[in-house]
Amino acid sequence: MDYVSPKEVAGTMMSVAVAKATLSVKDLLIRSCLSGALLGIAVTLAYFATSQTHLSLAGAFVFPVGFVIIIILGLELVTGSFSLVPLAWFEKKISGATMVKNLFWVFTGNLIGSVFFALLYWAAASETGTIVKLGVVEQMLVTVAEKKTIGYAQHGFAGIFAAFVKAILCNWMVCMGVVLSMTSRSTSGKILAAGIPIFIFFALGYEHAVVNMFVIPAGIMFGARVTITDWWLYNQLIVTAGNIIGGLLFTGMAIYYTYGKSEHSLPSSAI
Repeated sequence: MDYVSPKEVAGTMMSVAVAKATLSVKDLLIRSCLSGALLGIAVTLAYFATSQTHLSLAGAFVFPVGFVIIIILGLELVTGSFSLVPLAWFEKKISGATMVKNLFWVFTGNLIGSVFFALLYWAAASETGTIVKLGVVEQMLVTVAEKKTIGYAQHGFAGIFAAFVKAILCNWMVCMGVVLSMTSRSTSGKILAAGIPIFIFFALGYEHAVVNMFVIPAGIMFGARVTITDWWLYNQLIVTAGNIIGGLLFTGMAIYYTYGKSEHSLPSSAI
């Protein structure tokens, strides 16, 4: 059968976590750079769909294509790793140093890939700065970059806390997509299962660390009134912290410690 039970999924989660932790720095960087760029591509596609239809749900509908490619190819996305790799450390299957090393290199690779695609997109859309008038998608990038940084800062603690909560909610869904992809053995099943939670987070406007690694630098390149300090202080650091909590606590630990650690589980027909 195509369906994989939650108890089997819990075992897969641990196997994947250990496998990720054993990857070389070279593999982590290559796979994470590709992931960062793919999410950047997905964002521009989503903004294009929104600009064409004037429906934000249209953008949310197409955005999961980037995430699905990452899942199908087994690439590295640090927000997904937040829910899995620490589990291997909790269960003493890897060391704390190995966990930190893995997350550091994946985060770094996601950042490199995201910023590199932002640079490529800026060069293509503006003809390396010779076109001053912004297109609709480029203007959206500017607006969103400002909203995600100085927009939060203008509201002080309340704004920063809102970004933190949105980041928790975001990675709850993103990591649910990672786990749900394990519930199917077929490519089509993985695509559908992984895509649903991603549609939810993007449609609701939550905060994803890797998406922001593209959106905010791209917005800056197109003229957003945002500094590098604004990017990291008012968004990237706080969103990354929220993503860790949302992915690990509400998905990784929740699923693994109810199914992976239970001696008995309901048959699939009873669920």
